[in-house]
Amino acid sequence: MTARSPMHQQIDTLPDLVRAIARPFDESARATFDFELCTSVKRIYLVGCGDSYHAPVGAELAFNLFAGVPTQAVSSLTFSRYVVPHLPATGPKTNLVIAVSVSGVVSRTIEALRLARQAGAVGVALTGTPGAPLAQSAERVFKTTVPPLPDELAGMVVPGVCSYLASQMALYMAALRIGEVRGHLNTARADALRAELAAQAGIMAATIQACEPVARELMQTWTDIPEFVYVGAGPLYGVAMFSAAKMLEASGDPAMAQETEEWAHLQYFSRRADTPTVLISAGVRDADRMAEVARAAQSIGRRVIGVLPEGETTIRAYVDHVLPVKGAVREAFAPLVFSIPGELLAAERTVALGETYFRGWGGGRTVDWADGASRIRDSHLIETLDELRNLEQ
Repeated sequence: MTARSPMHQQIDTLPDLVRAIARPFDESARATFDFELCTSVKRIYLVGCGDSYHAPVGAELAFNLFAGVPTQAVSSLTFSRYVVPHLPATGPKTNLVIAVSVSGVVSRTIEALRLARQAGAVGVALTGTPGAPLAQSAERVFKTTVPPLPDELAGMVVPGVCSYLASQMALYMAALRIGEVRGHLNTARADALRAELAAQAGIMAATIQACEPVARELMQTWTDIPEFVYVGAGPLYGVAMFSAAKMLEASGDPAMAQETEEWAHLQYFSRRADTPTVLISAGVRDADRMAEVARAAQSIGRRVIGVLPEGETTIRAYVDHVLPVKGAVREAFAPLVFSIPGELLAAERTVALGETYFRGWGGGRTVDWADGASRIRDSHLIETLDELRNLEQ
């Protein structure tokens, strides 16, 4: 039997990770979000970059439903340089910014948090590295440290699947805590939702088992793939972005995410008709539109994959292959499980190509080239609101 790839092995750890972090993250949420903050807040912003932006997009619906506070997920650069100068002046502790970064060293997210605090917002760092600059820039730290990987996986540089899951779980626990303190959820309802989150572990394990052979067969068969498109709406648009990111990081194949409605306005006219198109839907709010998109994609010759709840039939009628989610998952929590098929597609594609994750950091991708071509961790920071406002003159 062929040894499982490092990415496969990390995907295998996800159900146990959910079981391990559910209670500690709930306790951390309780320690971070006290009565005064929860009852004062009028608007919440979820901010991050990369996977730490995809997770907030996936959690926005949960905050709106369960916290009972208008919530917006915004990428760090857009938030720091375009939103912060115009935060509503609604009074102390009324604007809450939760800045997400597992490492706590991403420059743009640090900048976003610092400028938000200057604008009067409460700044919370959601990070697994409490001593990092992001935490030092925050008023409060939501600690999301995860248990170490098994020894055989420690130190492996693998596209982030565990870190994304941890950020997602932490955000859900924050939403439930805020909603419970505000009285938007009663204690029984909040506890039931927490138990539901922990129970996703079993659904995740069954979904990995069901989806892996399908993903393997597709990636071994579709050797002529030039690109991938992932489609989703609401929280599952976050999953579409995350899934495209994993394919890029793992196999290097061009991959993009498209919001469900936007696919019909744009992708429908792509010259390449047979591009694999992965439609991700929990079969709830977007189900009717996703069925129409699936039909349109199939009609123009796309190779259509559906990441769908087991037993869903409306969208299923227009897709060629299904990566099934094996259990009942509410749409607000769907990113926890619906991200797994995209991870498996990326893992299988990488094995099929014999590719190296992150292109081995070669070809100018190292921090030593051009002073660091990416500059994620040492990018120039705008330090003050006055500096930012001067750019608008």
